[in-house]
Amino acid sequence: MSEPVSALNNASYDGIASIAEDGLQGMITLRGDLSAKALKTAARAVVGVDLPDTGRIAGNRAGGLCWMSPDELLLLCPHADVSANVETLQRALAQSHALVANVSGARALFRVSGPAAREVMAKLCPVDFSPTAFEPGAFRRTRMAQVPAAIWMTDDETFQIICFRSVAEYVFSLFKVAAQPKSRVGVF
Repeated sequence: MSEPVSALNNASYDGIASIAEDGLQGMITLRGDLSAKALKTAARAVVGVDLPDTGRIAGNRAGGLCWMSPDELLLLCPHADVSANVETLQRALAQSHALVANVSGARALFRVSGPAAREVMAKLCPVDFSPTAFEPGAFRRTRMAQVPAAIWMTDDETFQIICFRSVAEYVFSLFKVAAQPKSRVGVF
């Protein structure tokens, strides 16, 4: 049996911001009634955090919940724990109207960091990335050039971006162009 590998084998680039494909990440889609006690209890038991507010992330890559839509969460966990976590959720929600799906292999995770990270992101997405509009803990689904992406900040200078694995090389190329040396505009 082969070992899992990330989409771009941890590719990286340094320009006005540091760009890195951030390796393997466990990701589980959980759809259902987000106000249901069984769903809340099951999600918390798996990742150790309460459900986030609308447009937010609770926790981190090792154990987090991302608000995706009124009936959908993305659970983050170590890649090695995905299968066990999917089984736990399926057992806990067997009597509920819910969907649990391992989407880890279908996604790629990137990190954009540094003092110009907001500028790099603003070049690619129709989102107000000013510090007063998008701060650590905010979570947003949007488009990055021509592809869907989910974005959050872990601190004031670091973004995490999820995209489909099939477009990872395209997204990495977008980042490299947006982060080219001497391309800083000075917006933020």
